[in-house]
Amino acid sequence: MASTSPTETVKPLLQQALPNVKGKTFTSVIVDFPPNARAMPHRHGQAFVYAYVLEGTVRSQLAGKPVRTYHQGDNWVEPPGAHHLLTENTSPTKQARLLVVFVSNTGEELKVDDPAS
Repeated sequence: MASTSPTETVKPLLQQALPNVKGKTFTSVIVDFPPNARAMPHRHGQAFVYAYVLEGTVRSQLAGKPVRTYHQGDNWVEPPGAHHLLTENTSPTKQARLLVVFVSNTGEELKVDDPAS
């Protein structure tokens, strides 16, 4: 039986339409990665994404970009339409946590996993 890595869990914090930008919504979430957790490759539609590492260390890669490692206190942005190939907790023993903020088209799904191959 093949073993699979644990995956992330998402806890919504705030979702609100932007009153001064018609058709756009601000959403913030906490993403928890248990030890050795890895997210499926995914996209965030046309959302602009900001991520801040609250705890632990996360390795991340967008299509066409090098793999980067982010530690507690680091942050990054993802442009609309980016393909997120890799997001993983680098630790086998400690959790990692991110604050993630999306500015998206109202009603758009915030995370769409790639189809299983």
